[in-house]
Amino acid sequence: MAERMNLFQLAERLGRLLRERGCLLVTAESCTGGWIAKCVTDVPGSSAWFERGFVTYSNAAKQELLGVGVDVLARFGAVSEATALAMAAGALARSRADVAVAVTGIAGPAGGMAEKPVGTVWIAWQRRNRPARSRLFHFQGDREAVRRQAVAAALAGVIDTVAASAHQAEQAGEEGEGVLVEKHDREQDDGGG
Repeated sequence: MAERMNLFQLAERLGRLLRERGCLLVTAESCTGGWIAKCVTDVPGSSAWFERGFVTYSNAAKQELLGVGVDVLARFGAVSEATALAMAAGALARSRADVAVAVTGIAGPAGGMAEKPVGTVWIAWQRRNRPARSRLFHFQGDREAVRRQAVAAALAGVIDTVAASAHQAEQAGEEGEGVLVEKHDREQDDGGG
């Protein structure tokens, strides 16, 4: 479903949702090489809801920019659930964003192995101060197809993450619990770049 949806439409839908919720997004990308951030910034007015993006293609960049531990990379490898989760947490820790998406994978044509074939992609999503979630994908196709599918899945997952947390907040409000509404004061600027 998400793979077939136009990337611009997904990013536009995500932007509307983030704007409605007063939330900011941060991206941490490896195999997608900034493609998620590109899709987000294709949407006019995205500076109102896109805080920043990290492209951390090398292990050194993952460590230096996102704080992914050497031990995590040594034990699990760059393409792993642990690394994707650490990337998402690191992106939130190093930004003012409310929600993060992190992607790491093997887009091909080389680099795959029996336990991690080409098309293996881990994506993690996390709201600030909430548990992260992650998912393993096995995408088919050439390098571009794998990356495009990863971008679509990442964007769709952010939509699901923000929508689910909004639903949880509504339920908490119905039960009489206090609900923190996230809002940020910022200039409306269509040219943020």
